[in-house]
Amino acid sequence: MQASRRPRRVGIPNTPFLNQPLQKVESYLLPQFRTFEPQLSFNNGSSRPSYPVQITHDRYCTLESSLSGNHNIYNSPSAASFSPTGSPMSEPESQFHPTDSVHSPETNYGSPLSGSCITDDFNDFRHKLRELETAMLGPDSDLFRTCDKVLPCRVASPENGWRQTIEVIPRGDLKQILVACAKAVSDNDTLTSQWLMSELRQMVSVSGEPIQRLGAYMLEGLVAKLAASGSSIYKSLRCREPASFELLSYMHILYEVCPYFKFGYMSANGAIAESMKEENRVHIIDFQIAQGSQWVTLIQAFAARPGGPPHIRITGIDDSTSAYARGGGLSIVGQRLSRLAESFKVPFEFHAAAMSGCEVQPENLGIHPGEALAVNFAFVLHHMPDESVSTDNHRDRLLRLVKSLNPKVVTLVEQESNTNTAAFFPRFLETLDYYTAMFESIDVTLPREYKERINVEQHCLARDIVNIIACEGPDRVERHEVLGKWKSRFRMAGFSPYPLCSLVNATIKTLLVNYSLKYRLEERDGALYLGWMNRDLVAACAWK
Repeated sequence: MQASRRPRRVGIPNTPFLNQPLQKVESYLLPQFRTFEPQLSFNNGSSRPSYPVQITHDRYCTLESSLSGNHNIYNSPSAASFSPTGSPMSEPESQFHPTDSVHSPETNYGSPLSGSCITDDFNDFRHKLRELETAMLGPDSDLFRTCDKVLPCRVASPENGWRQTIEVIPRGDLKQILVACAKAVSDNDTLTSQWLMSELRQMVSVSGEPIQRLGAYMLEGLVAKLAASGSSIYKSLRCREPASFELLSYMHILYEVCPYFKFGYMSANGAIAESMKEENRVHIIDFQIAQGSQWVTLIQAFAARPGGPPHIRITGIDDSTSAYARGGGLSIVGQRLSRLAESFKVPFEFHAAAMSGCEVQPENLGIHPGEALAVNFAFVLHHMPDESVSTDNHRDRLLRLVKSLNPKVVTLVEQESNTNTAAFFPRFLETLDYYTAMFESIDVTLPREYKERINVEQHCLARDIVNIIACEGPDRVERHEVLGKWKSRFRMAGFSPYPLCSLVNATIKTLLVNYSLKYRLEERDGALYLGWMNRDLVAACAWK
């Protein structure tokens, strides 16, 4: 949820610092490519919007289609690390992920619902995997020899134990078969895993129901995990990436149809505006600035402040993957924000720090005396390796560094999921539960026949899913923690909670009127949680 999108404007009286950007300022920040403006209204909890599709590139990806050799293969940054650096606008362009190829929903692989990565015959699968490996990794790779060890030439007939595994599962229960397959992979039971994968192949589909679509990508992760290929593909993939304008268009769509990113940005901006209402010079450090779109509404809010706006300076941090998705370096962000601020007569400076968060040192941040400091961590800290990955523990190091700068406020927005230090099987279960809610929320908004939905799910969500399931160690960059763990880290770094303004809660509730009634907003222990039905998906809080 990984960047910049064109959000639907939600005008909210008497709350200028939380209003969505007006169309007149979009041109300052948003890339110039064709997109659409859907009208979202879900007062009955079930209606779908109509989308005049203007981008229709029939390029869809699962590992299966890359094995078939029928389409171009490419790799791109995780667009919306729900995450992309989780967010489509502030941090989606995070890392590269494995098993990315092209898939069309009209293509059948053994059944109308086939969309997984297993071919009809495991001999054929081994052959096609070899072709894929050669195309992606080069002819000298030793990955195939590794796969040979776990993918024998002939798959034995199902034994009684396998049949019993299926018999205890209600017929057609895709979720339970996914769980059984993950357990077999976790137990290193190769034959059972392969047999269950062949069953799953007949059940998943990138154009089916939410669990079928999610199952297609989770099956890819299981295959890569079983073949021990997740890390190798992740490290060595050298395929063509999609054009940055296409990636941005997919992120625009996700930003429009789901409120997760708007919720995060509104929460953070509200806390910053509240803490800086008496300040004349404001310095904001954004640890994953991406397109810089989060700051449009805040600049507008400061422009309307009684007594005039403060002088604003923004330090934008990002890396090369963000630059790719944006279509250029940080100078693009600085120029757009500067033009926007000038149009609203807000004194403004931009300071670029082109590096990853792990590389940041105090001297990179351009701290000036006399400025009130705000630090923004929106959908980015979960990409920082902690003590379970590296002795450097950049996750806690960054928090201590920021605390040493004595900020007035630090904002945190993260996905409410526990995948950091969990072992493979519980991590699989958590991912299945979390993304089931995510895919269901998309299904309420985007029609299943809408082709761009497949691109949205593939480029903004699927890579994160495969990375969580198939990769380990430093290669697994999607390492989410629940808010309770983040609170412990902030307290250990010396922070104390900064209460969110009640106006923020009320404003977000107004925003959610435009979406399905199945979304819910809760305030607990000084934090805001946005969820889908009974599942918390995003949490936001502030610290000082």
